[in-house]
Amino acid sequence: MDLTTRTIWNEELAALEGRGLRRRLRDMTGAQGRKIILDGKEVLNFCSNNYLGLADDPRLREAAVECIQKEGIGSGASRLICGNMAAHRELEAAIARFKGAESCLIFSTGYMANVGIISGVFGRDDMIFCDRLNHASIVDGIILSQAKFKRYPHNDMEALEEMLRTTTGFRRRGIITDSVFSMDGDIAPLDKITELARKYDCLVMIDEAHALGVMGKNGKGLAEHFGVEDRIDIQMGTLSKAAGSFGAYCCGSKELIEFLVNKARSFIYTTALPPAVAASARKAIEIIRDEPALRQKLWANADYFKKAIAASGFNTLFCETPILPIVAGESAVAVEFSKRLLEQGIFVSAIRPPTVPRNTARLRLTVMATHTRGDLDYVLRKLEVTGRDLNLI
Repeated sequence: MDLTTRTIWNEELAALEGRGLRRRLRDMTGAQGRKIILDGKEVLNFCSNNYLGLADDPRLREAAVECIQKEGIGSGASRLICGNMAAHRELEAAIARFKGAESCLIFSTGYMANVGIISGVFGRDDMIFCDRLNHASIVDGIILSQAKFKRYPHNDMEALEEMLRTTTGFRRRGIITDSVFSMDGDIAPLDKITELARKYDCLVMIDEAHALGVMGKNGKGLAEHFGVEDRIDIQMGTLSKAAGSFGAYCCGSKELIEFLVNKARSFIYTTALPPAVAASARKAIEIIRDEPALRQKLWANADYFKKAIAASGFNTLFCETPILPIVAGESAVAVEFSKRLLEQGIFVSAIRPPTVPRNTARLRLTVMATHTRGDLDYVLRKLEVTGRDLNLI
């Protein structure tokens, strides 16, 4: 590498530092849980997506170990070559049963699922309508598909309908939205979206990454919460959040899944998920299905926490889930807020542009079922004192 290239990179890093946007990796040791060891110090974990606390559940460990004994560590190849193992098929069958879908296909990551599904289903002659706050993987999938697309203002159904009414002449049209928006903690109005889709003859694809195991009477997601499961053409979700494992899935018709096996490049051209990971995810799906008390504890914690934070006067936007943003505005303020909390044994990451819009940098707190009331009260006290010091309340 020549000196000029190094200089350019260092200059760009310095510019990020100056704007409060430079990111660094932190060292974690041990397992994910309500408490973690971060840079050698034990801290309360309030920024993980491990909503139900399953990432360190002994039953998931046992399922993985048992599978390793039977199927080894690696899958060896893509599933279309020779990597289609029993653990993969069993996981897909379990998810399809749980979701009440005809069929299911697993992907190695949520990012790969969105990129593969969207670029496989849509093409140059199609139009996609995309919520402005959708996850980056959705946006990248749309760009890769080469479809035309329009971004409607966040959850604005009047704007979406106007776009649907006036944008015609395409082979296929689709509406794509997150179910739970991971940085704001609010939800998509799937009841209204599916009504518009029927009225204007559109496909609907949802990303249930932060809804699986959290939303709905049985933890099936936001589609279940709104009672519109039969109106969603493509349901994508991840196994790395409430399910505590790794990977992603797509549920839909048998024809859709067969189509994706043949067209989704991120499925076709990658080594299959390690079988032990698939086995642990299958166990997680069983726990989500059979143990509603975990979800009830999560929501009891989230409701208690949200009411207390709102009473303190913080700007929490319109959060409706166990994701609670506290808007700080400037990136430097959010970073300082996070730093001071860490000094008091609380780990909450500062979220900054481009992950969120300019001037909306924030702390993103996530509540877990495994947090104790003592954990919540301690964090609430420290949030209030620190927030007041930083003139946020």
